[in-house]
Amino acid sequence: MKEIMGTSNRILEIHLATKEVREFKATDTERKMYLGGKGLGLKYLCERLTPGMDPLDADNILAFMMGVLMGTGAPCSGRFAAITKSPLTGIMVASSCGGPFGMAYKTAGYDGLLITGKSDTPIYLRIDADGVSCEDATHLWGKDTQETQELLGLEKKDGALVIGPAGEHQVLYANIASGHRFLGRGGMGAVMGAKNLKAIAAFGKTHKIVPLNPEAFKKACKKAARYINNNKFTSEVYRNFGTNANVTYCNKGGILPVRNFRDGCHEDAEAVSGETMQKKYDTVPSTCKPCSILCGHKGTYADGEHQIPEYETVGMLGTNIGIFDPDLITEWNDICSRMGMDTITAGATLAYVMEAGEKELIQTDLKFGDPDGVSDILRDIALRQGQGDEFANGTRRLSRKYGGEEFAIHVKGLEMAAYDPRGSWGHGLAYAVANRGACHLSATLMVLEVFFGFLHPHTPRAKAQFVCFLESLYAAVNSLHTCLFTSFAYMLEPPAAKHTPKPLLGAMMQYLPFLAIKLMDVRVFSDLFSAVTGIRMSQGEMLEAGDRIHTLERYMNTREGISRKDDTLPARFLEEGRECDPEKRTVPIDQMLDKYYKLRGYDANGIPTPERLEKLGLAELLGILDSASPSR
Repeated sequence: MKEIMGTSNRILEIHLATKEVREFKATDTERKMYLGGKGLGLKYLCERLTPGMDPLDADNILAFMMGVLMGTGAPCSGRFAAITKSPLTGIMVASSCGGPFGMAYKTAGYDGLLITGKSDTPIYLRIDADGVSCEDATHLWGKDTQETQELLGLEKKDGALVIGPAGEHQVLYANIASGHRFLGRGGMGAVMGAKNLKAIAAFGKTHKIVPLNPEAFKKACKKAARYINNNKFTSEVYRNFGTNANVTYCNKGGILPVRNFRDGCHEDAEAVSGETMQKKYDTVPSTCKPCSILCGHKGTYADGEHQIPEYETVGMLGTNIGIFDPDLITEWNDICSRMGMDTITAGATLAYVMEAGEKELIQTDLKFGDPDGVSDILRDIALRQGQGDEFANGTRRLSRKYGGEEFAIHVKGLEMAAYDPRGSWGHGLAYAVANRGACHLSATLMVLEVFFGFLHPHTPRAKAQFVCFLESLYAAVNSLHTCLFTSFAYMLEPPAAKHTPKPLLGAMMQYLPFLAIKLMDVRVFSDLFSAVTGIRMSQGEMLEAGDRIHTLERYMNTREGISRKDDTLPARFLEEGRECDPEKRTVPIDQMLDKYYKLRGYDANGIPTPERLEKLGLAELLGILDSASPSR
């Protein structure tokens, strides 16, 4: 087995039409500025994509980037990123996955993969230490994600990225599977399907990743593991009950989506909680590898073993369509998983259709609280047959055709995840300004507002500051690349935060946010990066890199027409109160938006200013200023 000291920096670029394979290397300067993962992928796409291009055109690019922590054994580091232009939203989309492909590809000796062009016939790529071969995939076309992976003949050391029928039929929210994990949002599976690319199989374990500073790496890993094991959320709540522990927090906090976000809590919610599922299905961990949080679970059902649906699936394919039966939600989760389809957008689309049906805008038999027809319509969506053909385009397109845009729950075309922003105003701001649309992982303010109770959920105060901070932190985390859940522990377990009494820390966050943010010691992230690569990286430099990555993505979106008009929420959250809220509060988005733009260095229309781009070292890349950039 060959050793790779630090990281190989080897990126493969494959053109599917010509079958040409090119290899190039990431430079140390690129690593310092963009870290890897999401950041480096955005940089390469920015250099190669033409603004205004149709995401389903052959020239769209899919980037799969491993990051420097993959393969090192660092806690929760078994994650990789994918980046492309979304067919659902028309703007950039990045996704994180913990499936086995990343480890297989990295230990085959590579750090990244760029794919462009379109094959004339269905193919799959076979990648190992010796290179790339294009194989006929006619026998795989039409197979679901599980069947496809089985037919590829993968061993434990191997991993694949595959699409199901939804990707083949270019459902705009088709996803990509790796094992039982998914690159879930924005329709990446449709991009693969449009390229006639059924799968990418990586055959690894020929290379071993060795940190350049093993002693520093060991020290950073020990600290990281201690923080994770000392934090209640990462060591107990998620480890024992999975992400469905969020059901209890969200229901109590009034942010659980019920009947297309008309309400924020329900008396039957306990039936689909993580605690109930743990007992009902005798759950055991089924996670990314390596992982010490263990948030993913599988359980024993009457008909055998199944993956336990994640919280977002329970919220959007369960409570949001009025269903509180975990057996049914698991059935629908399995259908979406095998068909290769995002459960969040699928659930949001069904909820829109149900309400549109009530209002006689669409003819449908689908009804809130009634499971009849749901399994069938999910399959129809994946195959684009019957009404499923239109439903495969998501809520924005449906509402523009049939009406009801006020209750089409999306931002920038991406359907909202399972947290009601009327009970978490900071999270409402995070939804409105998130680069890929209504993303719950761009900045998780609902954790600080509702789960942990540090910030008051119904005030604009301090929300812009924390959205900016978490956006930059998470952009960096998704570029290192490691699990975002580690950030809960890494922020709150270091001594400065841990030994500050919670009421005092909460008051500092609320009234002195800049000071509170200064106290957040997340150096474990930058220490891991430095130890692996040998590139010195301080916490401040890492957060600046996250700021650079986030701003680059925003600028790429503005080239597609995104501006202030798009940084908003559906009318439901701006004009209608929740049924569970006697005060009928709505989200004061404009009060927070101006402050956010100022902190981010955007102009009043939400466009990054030339001064901000120059300060972040982006001017030369974007070609908007003269050559006198600060990095010259």
